[in-house]
Amino acid sequence: MHIHTSNQRQLNLGYGDYTCNWGVHIAGLYETEQERDEIIFGFLHEGDLQKELQLYCPVERTIADFNDSYQKKFPDCSANVNDKNRFSLSSAKDLYYPDGVFSPSKMDLYLNAFFENSQKNGKRNIRATAEMVWALEAIPGIEHLMAYESRLNYFIAGKPWISICLYNLSKFNGKTIMKVLQTHPYTISNGVITENPYYENPDKWLKTNAPQFLNDLPDSTK
Repeated sequence: MHIHTSNQRQLNLGYGDYTCNWGVHIAGLYETEQERDEIIFGFLHEGDLQKELQLYCPVERTIADFNDSYQKKFPDCSANVNDKNRFSLSSAKDLYYPDGVFSPSKMDLYLNAFFENSQKNGKRNIRATAEMVWALEAIPGIEHLMAYESRLNYFIAGKPWISICLYNLSKFNGKTIMKVLQTHPYTISNGVITENPYYENPDKWLKTNAPQFLNDLPDSTK
């Protein structure tokens, strides 16, 4: 089934029989490890088969555990998970708050640099996913997480990039999940991908909820 998510070309999502288009930001909502892993392994393995670049931040498992599980699940691709040209694996701290403070503005700079570096040797499609339970920790600046999620829609638009942000429904409260829905135009839930009726354009969401982050966008995300 195809979900039209942008005017970019089509990709196989690797989840169910779904296809969508590049340049999309999806909230992956799950309650069990099985639900989570069906999204992660299918999504990343499809990218691996297509020789795309996978950016993955495991939190509910270690990087070593992911490597071991991936190699056992896909023995024909077992060497690829250690190929830095195919997989970029990062801890939550290294990716989101390397200096101990979470900042949407610094995330913009990091993602822009990551993208530009990935394109130096030719156009690369990028699949990104992260388990967001790290955000339940008392990290300075974490109150701005949803501003980052909203701004991510600016960054992704028009790029050969797809992000799935994974939120564990058994750990995040309903108020937070509603904000997740407001900042992600599409959702994966109970095996189904849908356009999200609660989504708000970042111009509107940021103006209402985080106006200080509407005015400091780098040129490359506008």
